[in-house]
Amino acid sequence: MSKFTWFTGQRPALTQAQLTRRQALAETSCLNDGPLNEQRLVVLDLETSGLNMRRDQVLSIGAVVIDQGAIDLGQQFECTLLREGHQASASTLIHGIAPSEIANGEEPAEALLSFMEFVGDSPLLAFHAEFDQRMLARALKQSLGYRLQHAFFDVAEIAPLVCPKAKLPHAGLDDWTQHFGLQVQQRHHASADALVTAELALILFSKARQQRLDNLPALLQQLNSRRRQRAHSM
Repeated sequence: MSKFTWFTGQRPALTQAQLTRRQALAETSCLNDGPLNEQRLVVLDLETSGLNMRRDQVLSIGAVVIDQGAIDLGQQFECTLLREGHQASASTLIHGIAPSEIANGEEPAEALLSFMEFVGDSPLLAFHAEFDQRMLARALKQSLGYRLQHAFFDVAEIAPLVCPKAKLPHAGLDDWTQHFGLQVQQRHHASADALVTAELALILFSKARQQRLDNLPALLQQLNSRRRQRAHSM
């Protein structure tokens, strides 16, 4: 590995090889207006040291791919990140990642480069996506000096949009999986949560198509309209 490093202030410090990989990351593009069942989408879940988006850290990343209208189990990503000095806290009881696992995790720049190479230029999906988006963006900026510009879609927003009769406007992932009778193998584990979120997304995309929301731009337009309506009613 090259001894040369690249700096922005004091951090991040990247080797020349890492910098080359960062420069080669796919550029984001406009949303594809093709049918939903022809899209490649990356479904993401993060486990973190806490819920403070300014202070806490990403501990693990789990992701699966929806491609051609199905979950492609051949395209999965799972990684625990090395966080020096990490200690057990209240959040450890939720995600179950022991400090020893964190101590043996992958160096953050390497982990995040690998993840963004996995993502490519695909849009991202998550449940309560704002949290994942902001945590991922901060991690990428701190470790890589990389600005996240990928489109993010929130499954928690899509669900009530296409299933208004469900009467679950502020429901969590457990509520929606129970509503549709999905089997959850493990909760608060990044890869398992990403998988069940992807299963839920496929159900919601099917309902969206029935409502003539058959591409991402159309879905985004309806989500934005719903946000404006809710803002005016507050």
